Amino acid sequence: MDASVVAIGGFVLLFTLMLLRMPVGLAMGTVGVVGFGLMSGFGPALHVLAESPIRTATDAGFAVIPLFLLMGTIASASGMSAELFHAANAFLGHRRGGLGMATIAACAGFAAISGSSVATAATFSAVAYPEMRRYNYPQSFSTGVIAAGGTLGSILPPSIVLAVYSLITEQDVGKLYIAGIIPGLLAIAMYLATITVIGGVRPGFLPRGERSSWAERLSAVRGVWAISLLFLFVIGGMYGGAFTPTEAAAMGAGGAWLIAVARRRLSFAQTLDCLLRAVRTSAAIFAILIGALLFGYFLTITQTPQEVTRFLTSLGLGRYGVLALIMLMYLVLGCVMDAMAMIILTIPIVFPVITSLGFDPIWFGIIIVMTVELGLIHPPVGMNVFVIKSVVRDVKIGTVFIGVIPFVITDILRLIILISFPILSTWLPSHM
Repeated sequence: MDASVVAIGGFVLLFTLMLLRMPVGLAMGTVGVVGFGLMSGFGPALHVLAESPIRTATDAGFAVIPLFLLMGTIASASGMSAELFHAANAFLGHRRGGLGMATIAACAGFAAISGSSVATAATFSAVAYPEMRRYNYPQSFSTGVIAAGGTLGSILPPSIVLAVYSLITEQDVGKLYIAGIIPGLLAIAMYLATITVIGGVRPGFLPRGERSSWAERLSAVRGVWAISLLFLFVIGGMYGGAFTPTEAAAMGAGGAWLIAVARRRLSFAQTLDCLLRAVRTSAAIFAILIGALLFGYFLTITQTPQEVTRFLTSLGLGRYGVLALIMLMYLVLGCVMDAMAMIILTIPIVFPVITSLGFDPIWFGIIIVMTVELGLIHPPVGMNVFVIKSVVRDVKIGTVFIGVIPFVITDILRLIILISFPILSTWLPSHM
């Protein structure tokens, strides 16, 4: 049977199954096994099906995912997210749009221990939105700034999406995490500048909060020592070579639990709940990973990555033209898929294209994660917007999209900067 016909049929079947609401991991696994069976026989296909899930679930390298997820759930359950917001608000709340700035700063801090954009957006929909509404911030701005701040969860270390990208492409996850620091700080600075511009252009649109005294500010800072210590310990340990990314994840999860227990913020029942939440999320990610690996065997035997590489490089668009085409694809996919599914499904196909064009794989990891996150907030669908809607039930979807438009423009400008100056992503990893 012709490999190209089987490959095209496989992708048609895959997207049909996903449109029928079959879980992404199961859809990829089904298509992968059936397609592999059609090409090489169902005996070898069933052997792959029996072996891949066990090998994936017992691979020590994948342990970084559940451990960092556990660190994030413990930090959230112990109230660290609320402390971050109150500390940021103490310093920024008196400015025009200050509560929005505080939300961005708090999202960045929480992203540094949660690694998930969905978790960050959901958490601050509950923490920051009521406070902004209490000071008469517009609904559009309040939800838009939370949607934008949520995307920091996949850029700043320890990003779960970057961890998955590293496992698929066999890149050093420690270097990817370090590479995300400068782009992440740039994202924070540009979001804060966007809020400042909105407040300057429309002075009556964003109110000012109450100015906190220095005593109140110092008290708020003392409340976030735990998160600061945890972040420096985990990231500093990786950058300094004290431990591997997997060991860093274990130390981070253990450190978060010890801090929460020492501060009497986490009971035994809450600890069990954190473990269960981390296991549920990890199980969902591993189901997608296993399905992707099975689908990867199908891609390999049909030589789909090689065919896609030949096709894109023959278009005569140049290396940056091909990159723009790939990024446009991610923006479209962001309307129908979450970040994890997009990365797992597409990276095995586009990564050979990128390496053949001579792009740095670490730099590309940062660029593509930022593009994926942009795809999750831009109109007309934006998956992260629906996460906010599920928490803030009194706001319309259209209102959130109106609020997020200035930040979408900011994201596009940031991507242009990072593409024009790759050193912003590669300088820190080059010194590890």
